[in-house]
Amino acid sequence: MKAIAQSRYGEPQDVLELRDVERPEPGDHQVLVRVHASSVNPADWFELAGLPYVLRLAFGLARPRNPVRGKDVAGTVEAVGSRVTRWQRGAAVFGELNAGAYAEFVLAKEDELAQAPAGLALAEAAAVPLAGVAALQGLRDTAGVRPGHRVLVNGASGGVGTFAVQIAKALGAHVTGVCSAANAELVTSIGADEVIDYTREDFTRGAEPYDVVFDLVGSHTPAAYRRVLRRDGVYVSATGMPGGPVLGPLPYLLRVMLASLRGGPRMKPFAAKRNADDLAALATMIESGQVRPVIDRSYGLADAAQALARQGRGHARGKTVVTVVETPSPSDS
Repeated sequence: MKAIAQSRYGEPQDVLELRDVERPEPGDHQVLVRVHASSVNPADWFELAGLPYVLRLAFGLARPRNPVRGKDVAGTVEAVGSRVTRWQRGAAVFGELNAGAYAEFVLAKEDELAQAPAGLALAEAAAVPLAGVAALQGLRDTAGVRPGHRVLVNGASGGVGTFAVQIAKALGAHVTGVCSAANAELVTSIGADEVIDYTREDFTRGAEPYDVVFDLVGSHTPAAYRRVLRRDGVYVSATGMPGGPVLGPLPYLLRVMLASLRGGPRMKPFAAKRNADDLAALATMIESGQVRPVIDRSYGLADAAQALARQGRGHARGKTVVTVVETPSPSDS
């Protein structure tokens, strides 16, 4: 089968290549998925680059143990292990994996997958898992968003941000999105009640406090975020992997936790967890029209390096998709 693989850490164009690799076979509790599409997340780029360096303790010191990136997957069940009861061949599924989805086939645990949303193309469904679950868990569970809450999403035009705006609205909140002027129309179109252009206005200096700040950027200090929250408000830091090359976001997240000790607004670091029930909840929201994935661009598997480079530059609006069906051979790319 074809897969995009890396043999060392580095920039996408330097370390990725389209290879023929052995097709995996499912174990007793595994599902073999024929991949229709995957998508690009910041985590894919950081794991590709081996940054921050502390990550290499988990992923491999000199080179990644799993050479194929790609966490999001949407496709059809090709085969199942002998003890799999949830899925049958041909089922349309989507889910989030540790890695491996930039390939024609990938293995998943049966409980890592959910039924793909009805009426949504699999190439669009591939944009949902990691970003959608992060937004849902961060707002519903960690922040406890309720009807009438004033919610600010910092980084509203990105992959997680576009889901966060829509999910906060579905939960009954009044939503303010922070983005550039170039992306204001997009953020308004997906439901934001107000939009703040961060290049012209510092939202932490606003007069009206928020119940929740869902931060995907880490552009201000914890003290600045506290300033814009109600006394019983919640700050949720879901900034991914900013920070220095050695420890990444860890020093910033420590500052967030220390800020909570002062009383007043609750300051919460956040990391999403893979959860098939939440994927099913997102599928229901998509089918009801409350949420839709925002697709920035689509690339073929042979051009996955370009997709990852775009993610690394921070240029994507919404999600970047990597389509795998009808993969060209290296000689055609």
